[in-house]
Amino acid sequence: MAVGVFDSGLGGLTVLGALEKRLADVPFVYFGDSAHAPYGVRTSDDIFNLTCAAVERLWDEGCDLVILACNTASAAALRRMQETWLPKDKRVLGVFVPLIEALTERTWGDNSPPREVAVEHVALFATPATVSSRAFQRELAFRAIGVDVEAQACGGVVDAIEDGDMILADALVRSHVDALKRKMPMPQAAILGCTHYPLVEDVFRDALGPDVEVYSQANLVAASLDDYLKRRPEMLGPGTERKFLTTGDPKRVSGRATQFLKRGIDFQKA
Repeated sequence: MAVGVFDSGLGGLTVLGALEKRLADVPFVYFGDSAHAPYGVRTSDDIFNLTCAAVERLWDEGCDLVILACNTASAAALRRMQETWLPKDKRVLGVFVPLIEALTERTWGDNSPPREVAVEHVALFATPATVSSRAFQRELAFRAIGVDVEAQACGGVVDAIEDGDMILADALVRSHVDALKRKMPMPQAAILGCTHYPLVEDVFRDALGPDVEVYSQANLVAASLDDYLKRRPEMLGPGTERKFLTTGDPKRVSGRATQFLKRGIDFQKA
């Protein structure tokens, strides 16, 4: 019954927490590629190859369905994986579409033409690779018209979070929000387009101000997966064991994960 959850490092644990709360009976296998993090400054070929290797490792754990709980991998690798690499009996899903469906007030599977929506000015905070891919804008254009998206590449934030330097992460977030506001002074909504960013969501909210609606992905992805598995229960893989795998140093990664989630997490070497 296992489902795989992949991230370049620890950020996907924010999604995993929501998944476990929503789907308590499903054993999730989490794979964090901390040895190669951050992905946000890598080339698209690097991201594709690393993501494919991680997904194959999760298949080995009995996960026929894998969630890319990494916006950079979803942006830079997912479409290519689905079009050129993925076997017919496996599925890999990203984290962008549930977010965009919420933003545009669409339900899953609504393939009607793009239409005007209530939100006109959207700030997107993401890694450099996600911003340069324009994947968010592309997916949004399938569903909405008349939405102005201003993207801010948030260099350094993921590194600071992975290193446990939350003082630096706080300062970087505020700097990036200031830079965004110089380009778009009054955004109506803000997308936290990296699964690491919920760990500093309160900083984003404080810097943006109370009038900006902040969209974070974890609960939206959990609700979307719940709906997907009700329609496609056969995609639950044969794995039965809950695991945390890392390409990094398991002791160090376990310590960081425990610090972030404030509960014990024991990673194994992938």
